[in-house]
Amino acid sequence: MLQDRSSYKLLYSPPVIVAALGYFVDIYDLLLFSIVRKSSLISLGVPEAELFEKGEYLLQTQMFGMLVGGIIWGIMGDKRGRLSVLFGSILLYSLANIANGFVTTVDQYAVLRFIAGVGLAGELGAGITLVSEILPKHLRGYGTAIVAGVGVLGAVAGNFVSKSFDSWQVSYFVGGGMGLLLLIARVSVMESGVFLKVREKEEVSRGNFFQLFTSRKRLVKFLGCIFIGLPIWFTIGILISFSPEFAKALSITGTITTGDAVMYSYIGLCVGDLGSGIISQLVRSRKKVALTFILMTACLFILYLFMPIRTATFFYITCFALGVSIGYWALFVTIAAEQFGTNLRSTVATTTPNFIRGTVVPLIWLFKLLRDSIKGHYLPALGESAAYSKGMIYGALIVGSMTIVIACIALLPIDETFGRDLNFEEET
Repeated sequence: MLQDRSSYKLLYSPPVIVAALGYFVDIYDLLLFSIVRKSSLISLGVPEAELFEKGEYLLQTQMFGMLVGGIIWGIMGDKRGRLSVLFGSILLYSLANIANGFVTTVDQYAVLRFIAGVGLAGELGAGITLVSEILPKHLRGYGTAIVAGVGVLGAVAGNFVSKSFDSWQVSYFVGGGMGLLLLIARVSVMESGVFLKVREKEEVSRGNFFQLFTSRKRLVKFLGCIFIGLPIWFTIGILISFSPEFAKALSITGTITTGDAVMYSYIGLCVGDLGSGIISQLVRSRKKVALTFILMTACLFILYLFMPIRTATFFYITCFALGVSIGYWALFVTIAAEQFGTNLRSTVATTTPNFIRGTVVPLIWLFKLLRDSIKGHYLPALGESAAYSKGMIYGALIVGSMTIVIACIALLPIDETFGRDLNFEEET
């Protein structure tokens, strides 16, 4: 019993702290574009009528970069080690975000958001994999919850920094500088012992991405791990990122800014990440808690789209509640890491969250298609403003409902992994 109690000190060990701080900087940079979207595009000379369209384009570019980066860093994490990803990814996205402060055209902005996306893709998966393998199994859920809970507060920091300086460029410089400083702290972190043992086995194939497709069971689990996270990035990528546009459609009184919506939703996400991790430890189940949070998300995004009180205060309260409901993000990545052997763990834990982030591209495309179609249907009878509102609300309702149904189905074939020993490999 004393040994169990003393083991809780591992939750404050350098790997956990550094992984949490790394994810903090990662989220700061990831959400910063959404926070400074309007101000940065206006300064680049984008007309008011094109802000939404250009914002969608740049967000899609960033997410496509994360999709590509997820594969690259995931494979590297299993071939070269978890630490190589933690160092390489933060260096790339830190330099890219500093360079973002010097853009003068939308095309330059797009190229650098893609590069930053590639760099940002490696942070969470490598950090969760490292923490999962270093901590004993009875602490794993707490450790990953701490990493994610601290990390998502980076969005709050991003909002405060953006409000503290008149220049949006400074916000990018701060993010890049924090990342470079974190590289110094990472020198003290040791590689995962579980990975080092596997690396000594020459007969074990490591980081073979295509190995996920050679077994039906592995493929089904991999796809399941991806799709259970769909509601999370529907909420972040559409409802929160375009909150001023939704506020207009809902006739919200008062001013709604993306930065504040991101901040309140990510405060909620911090609460949800810590809560889902702790609850999963207490009820000894990952799947039951994930299902509960998915269903909670369904209820809250409906409240968001049809909120009975149309004030800025209630709007932000709903953003906070939505953040809590999608707070199974850490749990979702932990589930992915626990499903697969050491020789594929980093590949899955890194590609899974980034494939989910990448789904923002088709989700935005589908939302735009439905929004315009519904708007066109109502336009002759209701006029421009009312037809716009119908398109925004019902387009989001259809897309959001689809993500909930898919997530619930995807959860079925996934193994319950609470308490699983991670010292095993996938067979070829």
